[in-house]
Amino acid sequence: MKKLFVALVAFSVLYITGCKSDAGDPKAVLISFFDAMSKKDIPAARKLATADSKGMFDIMETGLKMTENTMDDKTKEQFDRNNMEIAEAKIDGDRATVNVKDKKSGNAVDFVLQKEGGSWKVAMDMNTLMEMGSDKMKEEGMTDEQMGELKAEMEKFKNMDPDSLKIMMEKSKEAMEKGMKMLDSLNDKMKK
Repeated sequence: MKKLFVALVAFSVLYITGCKSDAGDPKAVLISFFDAMSKKDIPAARKLATADSKGMFDIMETGLKMTENTMDDKTKEQFDRNNMEIAEAKIDGDRATVNVKDKKSGNAVDFVLQKEGGSWKVAMDMNTLMEMGSDKMKEEGMTDEQMGELKAEMEKFKNMDPDSLKIMMEKSKEAMEKGMKMLDSLNDKMKK
């Protein structure tokens, strides 16, 4: 009986450690995130992102609502895994980076993931996005002075309350709709 119990425990440990869930693999989490984004499934993508990413997802949802939930082909293409080369994750404690290369342009970006509650989550918060953007801009030859100016402007944006940003975006949408109506009216008058 004792041997059977030991064998069952050993088998259970091997089975549990041998099964790798997506939450334990940063690359798999990022792939699932891209799949959700390509389907415009913001709630699913939000579950795969860090808690600090909430503000960015609020902005994305507002943007989708403003465009009547349409996502253009170019945006869908950005998250299409067939257009990407996704490298293995480089893990350093509770932080991982996964290099993603666009097959068409050859551009590559290191996506950052962080461990939260024992699971890997994609970091889409403003600080991480600014860090990713800064790294990319330095690669493209942006000077330190230009980086400083851009960072100062981004700090203003970063400190903006997501609710204020939503209101600003909604007002922009209203202003754009008014402007389009005025242009249509002007166009009609010019045709006469």
